[in-house]
Amino acid sequence: MIRFVLNVLWFLFGGFLTGLGWLLAGVLLAITIVGLPYAGAAWRIAGFAFWPFGKEIVSREILTGREDLGTGPLGFLLNVIWFVLAGWWLAIGHIVVAAAEAITIIGIPFALKDLQLAQIAIAPIGREVVRR
Repeated sequence: MIRFVLNVLWFLFGGFLTGLGWLLAGVLLAITIVGLPYAGAAWRIAGFAFWPFGKEIVSREILTGREDLGTGPLGFLLNVIWFVLAGWWLAIGHIVVAAAEAITIIGIPFALKDLQLAQIAIAPIGREVVRR
């Protein structure tokens, strides 16, 4: 029940807009051939951004127990390109919001989720969002 309440509050006070932003980014990335590898990652992040409580972000290598294209050298290269072009400023935005949320005791759970969004914004390739 607490997860549901936290998700509703998150959704009402910014999660809806954050999720829409990630969905839009995924659509724009999918339009280009170069952005296709990032579109799926953006949509996974959007799902997390809409309802983050009760979910965690894990490496696909840990999840499946084996390396794949997204967790190997190609995934690393794609993450470096992502970081240079978009990841660092997206992460900074989530960190700034997390700092503002952490000022109050009530905002601490929300700040932790924004920090997780910052983490996946830095390097989204080879990561999955799982329920816990």
